[in-house]
Amino acid sequence: MKAWRGRGVLASLLYPVSLVYRGLVETRRVAYAIGLVRVQHVDATVIVVGNVVAGGAGKTPTVIAVVQHLMAQQHRVGVISRGYGRTGTACLEVVPAADPSDVGDEPLLIRRATGVPVFVAPTRHAAAMALLAHYPQTQFIICDDGLQHYALYRDLEICVFDDRGRGNGWHLPAGLLRERWPRHAVLAAGQRDDRLLVLHTGERPAFAGFTARKNLSSMAHSSDGTQIPLAALHTPGGKPLMAVAGIAQPESFFAMLRARNVPLAATLALSDHYHFDSGLINKYEGYRLICTDKDAAKLWPLVPDAVTVSLELQPEVAFFAALDAQVRSLLAAKLSSAHGHKTS
Repeated sequence: MKAWRGRGVLASLLYPVSLVYRGLVETRRVAYAIGLVRVQHVDATVIVVGNVVAGGAGKTPTVIAVVQHLMAQQHRVGVISRGYGRTGTACLEVVPAADPSDVGDEPLLIRRATGVPVFVAPTRHAAAMALLAHYPQTQFIICDDGLQHYALYRDLEICVFDDRGRGNGWHLPAGLLRERWPRHAVLAAGQRDDRLLVLHTGERPAFAGFTARKNLSSMAHSSDGTQIPLAALHTPGGKPLMAVAGIAQPESFFAMLRARNVPLAATLALSDHYHFDSGLINKYEGYRLICTDKDAAKLWPLVPDAVTVSLELQPEVAFFAALDAQVRSLLAAKLSSAHGHKTS
């Protein structure tokens, strides 16, 4: 992560490899653009929420915020994902009691936070088809990640950035870019510059786009649903607090806890999508654990008294206004097409 902020020795050594990666990305993009590889459509409006940078930029909280906003407008919504980090490859509906190793931690978090149908499958098209087979009245399918997944036609894209912006501007592994930015839209896959919303979840946007505020909830909650004020997590004579996080940027979670004056005696940064196991129990001994919602479903079976704190994302009003305008336009176009007046 540090190397990607600038063009120092490590990044420069990796630059030749990044040129190979960039070449492969561009070749694949062109294959879809000229029709060598087929783009698949589904009978619903598809909104892809993703990013062009490696690591967590706030994609999953954005998915949750978009779903909740569309639901508040009385739209019927579902979510699809590949379920990154899960052990199986079956096409599954995510239910609240699902094992995160079967469906993935982020799809499970989205299902529990929103209550909408969520499906995971090896391909996003397969997940979308399964969702529509079970819930045929679905109007909007939100694709959790997949800006570079050109095989699924999309009607609207939301690209999320954090304070890292474009980093040093180089592709992986010399930089954090998965594709060039500003991008070249793949029209065959539905990408259009006027159907792209950029959302910055950091405090210092590096370029134009809408902004969102990230905050931790003022309440923690336990595995039985009990809510606990953050200020009451540590009591005199009680166990010291240890924060654990298996997310892309654990330090950001620790910093937000400290900003809320949560007295952390220790922190434990783990790899993204970390599968907790009994091998770490000795490290937890003597501490009261506090974790992210994404980690909770995997940690609670091992440490039932751990508590979790939700991350709340609040996009600015202008972002939702722009989203609503896009939704109205898309619904009008589909209605016109359904009456035999297909738009270009």
